[in-house]
Amino acid sequence: MEKLHKSVVFINGAFFASSCWDEWKLYLESEGYTCLALAWPHKNSSAEELRNGHHDAAIASTRLATLTTFYADIIKALHVKPILIGHSVGGLIVQLLLQQGLGAAGVAIHSFPPSGVLGFGLSFLKKWWQTVGVFSSVNKPYRISFEKWKNDVANDMPGDQQIQSYYDYSIPESKLVVRDAFSRMAMLNSQPYRAPLLLTSGGRDLLIPSSVNYKNYEEQRKQVDSTTDYKEFKDSNHLVFGQRECMDEAEFIVFWLTRTTN
Repeated sequence: MEKLHKSVVFINGAFFASSCWDEWKLYLESEGYTCLALAWPHKNSSAEELRNGHHDAAIASTRLATLTTFYADIIKALHVKPILIGHSVGGLIVQLLLQQGLGAAGVAIHSFPPSGVLGFGLSFLKKWWQTVGVFSSVNKPYRISFEKWKNDVANDMPGDQQIQSYYDYSIPESKLVVRDAFSRMAMLNSQPYRAPLLLTSGGRDLLIPSSVNYKNYEEQRKQVDSTTDYKEFKDSNHLVFGQRECMDEAEFIVFWLTRTTN
């Protein structure tokens, strides 16, 4: 396989500020990668400022297709095809971009699954029911509560780390983005070839369990002419930032990129 340029575009997930990638960027840059981690549209402010609600109406209007186009335009403006690394809904966006031929390789970290990959189980739907907001207005974004954050995102962490991560990373989110992730808008198309893809999961991830990620992997590896790999990190929860376990994932990803793309 042709050696890749070491250029990375990070794509954060729903409810996460783009600053979540700061530690990952420092690590990958120390390994020789050039990294870009841009905020989603209307979110180019600190997590605290976004929680204060100044951009609520604009955030609430964001759609999954808007985000996919936003990153596609960024990638097309680069001089080389970058490696795409996304977390949660960002991992879904990575998969949607790869099927458009826009990445040289992709890593989907604890990824929201593409629509149609699996029948969404009741327990999975219950975890996301509030954020979809079926019986509430879509004119206001959804604010994840600290209670849900500590139970479903930062579970099994010391209380002070849960509080700090919520303060550092949590931001309001468009309900439409989450609804779109369950719709045909998030479906994969059959392609004869796609760039190499790594899917990772966390053994303690309650929001997107490892079983969901593995089913996503089984579907993706049906593209027999494409490289598809999977790795579970048994001690990781959904929050892969600001803790030792997340750097274990970052180190493995660099190893996988080196092995797969050189």
